Amino acid sequence: MRASADQGDAPEPKGVVFHLIHGSFVDGPGVRTTVFLKGCPLRCVWCCNPEGQKPEPEIRLTKSKCNACGRCALVCPIRIVTLSAHEEEKVRIERDACTGCGECINACPTGALGCFGKPMTVSELFERVRKDERYYRNSGGGVTIGGGEPTSSPLFTYAFMRKCQEEGINVAVDTCGYVGSEDGYKILEDADVLLYDLKGVDEAKHLDNTGMKNGIILANLRRLALSGKRIVVRMPLIPGYNDSPDEVRAASQFLSDLRSVEEIDLLPYHKYGVVKYEELGRAYELQIEPRPLEYIDYVKRIFEEYGLKTQIGG
Repeated sequence: MRASADQGDAPEPKGVVFHLIHGSFVDGPGVRTTVFLKGCPLRCVWCCNPEGQKPEPEIRLTKSKCNACGRCALVCPIRIVTLSAHEEEKVRIERDACTGCGECINACPTGALGCFGKPMTVSELFERVRKDERYYRNSGGGVTIGGGEPTSSPLFTYAFMRKCQEEGINVAVDTCGYVGSEDGYKILEDADVLLYDLKGVDEAKHLDNTGMKNGIILANLRRLALSGKRIVVRMPLIPGYNDSPDEVRAASQFLSDLRSVEEIDLLPYHKYGVVKYEELGRAYELQIEPRPLEYIDYVKRIFEEYGLKTQIGG
């Protein structure tokens, strides 16, 4: 990666990590430690990790823990935290003006205030994941870098990935594929395995559903598949958005031509991330219900009709 080659004695790059999962069985082969980095170019209407969209740390407010004591408002140096006149709201935060100083979090006696995201150097993060090394060795696992979108922090992600690989740790990268820079694409090229998220192949629907067209996503997937890259495609199935029989068949047709795609993982819609929207002071606007398992099985059979190895979950 050209940018890292010229760093010299520059400080280690930092990334903003918003979650670590130890002992994951669903983010690539074997037992894995999954690292979630902040920052993503897409705004999927169903996103279950909204705290991963913006690149900077963000205040988390858990209203059920708040006793409206007002200490956070007293210590805020720029007065963007105030008590609300509405009992259910309790505390109001002008998030766009927040500088992330953390004074309100430190003053909170109940733990109602916290932070999504912590800046970490490559070395700091590597020391966290290397503690699980024996599990990687025994299971054929490793580290998975996801988010957000890990290529949104290309210098940090590449440096961390290479550090793991130099120490013999397998690295999977979970990507949305919306990668236009040379540095970002280098991450996809050099990862040991890619978990490639596909939201659908219809361009107009992709724009409506994610805020971006999918041309670059499909082009990158084709290019990587032609290079022989080891790829697992993950497709979220969102009722009424991308899971109609016609859309599933179109995706199946597209993927059936990509011979290095090892597997299709179907990810049924769920509501586990709804609470995080409330903690961020945002509305969750998707008013749909998960599909019954029978429908997910039907979708799975469509992919299998095209000769694609497919599983539910992953």
